[in-house]
Amino acid sequence: MDARPAPDGAADQLPAGPAVFAGRRTELAALRAAAARPAEGRSPVLVLAGRPGSGRTALAVRFARDVAADYPDGVLFARLSAPDGGRAAPGQVARRLLEQLGAPVDAMLLPGAGEEGRDDPACVRLRAALAGRRVLLLLDDVKDAGQLWPLLADEPGCLVVATTAGPLTGIEDIDPCILGGLEQPTAVGLLGELVGGNRISCDPVGGADLAEACASRPAALRLMAGWLRANPKSAVTDAARELVRVTGTVGGAAKAGAVKAGAVKAAAVKGGAVNGGAVNGGAAGPGGLNGAAAGNPAGPAAGGGTPGTKDAGPAGGAAVNRRRADGVPVGGTPVGVTPAGSPPPGAGPADGKPVAGAPGTRPAPGRAGKGRKGKAGAGRPAAAAGPGLRTPPVAPATGPATAPGAGPAAAPTAGPAAGDTGDRPRVTLPPGAAEPVPVPDNDPLIGAFTLLYGTLPPAQARMLRTLTLAPAQIADLRTASALVGCPAPEAAAALAALAGHELLGEEPPAADGTPRYRVPGRLHPRLVQLREAVDRPTETELARARLLERLVRLVDSARALLDPAGGPAPEPLPGPLRLRSAVQARQWLLGERDLLLGAVADAIGQGDLDGSAGRLVTALLRALPLTGAAAPADLHQLHELVLRVAERHGAPRRAAAALLNLADLHVAAGHWEQAAERFRAALEAAREAADEPACARALEGAAGCHRALGDAVRAADAYGRALALRQTLGDQPAEARLLARVAEAHVAQRRFEEAEREYRASLAVLRRLGDEQGRAAVTAAVQRLREQVDGGW
Repeated sequence: MDARPAPDGAADQLPAGPAVFAGRRTELAALRAAAARPAEGRSPVLVLAGRPGSGRTALAVRFARDVAADYPDGVLFARLSAPDGGRAAPGQVARRLLEQLGAPVDAMLLPGAGEEGRDDPACVRLRAALAGRRVLLLLDDVKDAGQLWPLLADEPGCLVVATTAGPLTGIEDIDPCILGGLEQPTAVGLLGELVGGNRISCDPVGGADLAEACASRPAALRLMAGWLRANPKSAVTDAARELVRVTGTVGGAAKAGAVKAGAVKAAAVKGGAVNGGAVNGGAAGPGGLNGAAAGNPAGPAAGGGTPGTKDAGPAGGAAVNRRRADGVPVGGTPVGVTPAGSPPPGAGPADGKPVAGAPGTRPAPGRAGKGRKGKAGAGRPAAAAGPGLRTPPVAPATGPATAPGAGPAAAPTAGPAAGDTGDRPRVTLPPGAAEPVPVPDNDPLIGAFTLLYGTLPPAQARMLRTLTLAPAQIADLRTASALVGCPAPEAAAALAALAGHELLGEEPPAADGTPRYRVPGRLHPRLVQLREAVDRPTETELARARLLERLVRLVDSARALLDPAGGPAPEPLPGPLRLRSAVQARQWLLGERDLLLGAVADAIGQGDLDGSAGRLVTALLRALPLTGAAAPADLHQLHELVLRVAERHGAPRRAAAALLNLADLHVAAGHWEQAAERFRAALEAAREAADEPACARALEGAAGCHRALGDAVRAADAYGRALALRQTLGDQPAEARLLARVAEAHVAQRRFEEAEREYRASLAVLRRLGDEQGRAAVTAAVQRLREQVDGGW
């Protein structure tokens, strides 16, 4: 149980992880062994699978820190889902990973510029950037194989570590490392470390009871440790009794100290039913349980035993790993490692369903079902009796598997691995995306949270509920104080207290060292339910409005520091909220960019705070380019949001401006077809708004796209129409420019006389304007034209 730091500079992108880490030595050893195996064809993938609260992310972070020195080119981290179960697009994840890697993220990586999935331009660029490097990528909370596959490089020197709550079916060479509960001694030891003092060591029976009630799962243990710290006069046995009571009544589930005898039928899931812990190719459904409940006959014994042998489980239906005096289990299976196809350790009503996992690793260790002396099998989660989940073999396919309604690129197949015969694809994606794995009401995690939440002071409880409104559920004292409407010092104290109770996770600090926290995804749905039940809708809307206005002021203050001459500085923020320098402002904008964009997208998506959201968009469009590293994809997203609001409010002039800006971004990237489509849409909106300058600009932009695509006839037509509008408006500089563009279009059609006539008309306008530089450029173009004609071109 320790918290070792990462090597200096090697794993800066990783989250902090828990202060106290316990157990999982066997899983760590198995992961190290799997990572050390030679790989061919593509980056090896290690998958840690487990239901919410199993500690899969903490284990992945610990492993990444342990092996960071073996990957000198970097350790990258990305979350592939939001706490509410939302699914991040692979292209968006790839762009963020490229930035962490230090690779250029330019206009070529605009969303929508290429095919989706593996052919997304950002994914292609990421795979190319990883070639020849040794990089470790930790991808947290992967929802399905369709997210993971586009990010896998054909570079065996890299390593991908993925965590998931559901099966990642379809990618070859993935053998899951499935996490269940900790071994009982480890769980009791973790409680002792977290509670402090000698409360656990002085009551070993109570400690074992509490570990059992938590199903020995790390998240529930941490929350119950917080409950004990908040109730210093309560006995450990009281904590166990309270948890059993809550998990037996929450949501109407009937429990009397433990799950009653009889198997609990799991919920049906898409693609098949989950029953008795056996999962066949589908995502785990809500409330599913592994194995037989206490008192039922067990199937194949956990730990490698078979029915009818001495290794089968005891009378309670759970199985026990039999060991020789030297610690080796009977049958030759290594200590704590179950054979392929066995269920996860400690599986029972609290552990949920097995899920898919990592190459070369085995299901996690555990000693299932053996109670304290005289209580074997009673009241303790039973071992899974059904077969564990294995990644199904990939059947030959004649073409790429596609999701319903998706194009051919939605689920690509790769070529054969080195040494393959080429008759099997290396990935076959299942149809559709996996659904989030819910946490049932009678789960120990929810019971422990319910008890701990009940001990919070009202101000902290309100803070915790309201943080679900923060962008990506990540907050610091700046955003938290705005959400709840309290002074910054009070917000900082409440955040620290909630983190001390394990109700918030620590994130890397902001650019100025301000601590940042995140609402854990495992608690997010329950906190949203509490917020909706307790807080009035008007309070929630006011909190969201305060947050947006606070973000506007922060972005404006950052812009003022970066460009003091760019306009009047906003009113200074209170001292604890203030950015102090241009360097700090730039780092803050870049570090919080995803959260700022998420706040805008959330507000515009709900549609009730368009005014505040619009001010934040304007502030970001002014500030982000000043950083010198504004990704075109971010500007693209902002202009898309402006377009959405304009269309919702019937504002064609604003829609035309947004479409023109989007088109310009595609022009900069060389995406001529997408740019032409945007220019045509801008022309329609500008005509609706009777905005002739915007019409002229859209026509000129469309003409440039046609010219780049080699369609000189359509280019000449569009240039001519834009020229007529500019002449009507009396815009002589634009008239001279467009006359030269029309001449160039004539040259492309070998209409040399018409081209020379337009050039001369342009020279006449430039002469009236006194533009000597423009006259020189057009005169040179005329001279080149004459030389081409004289040369018989």
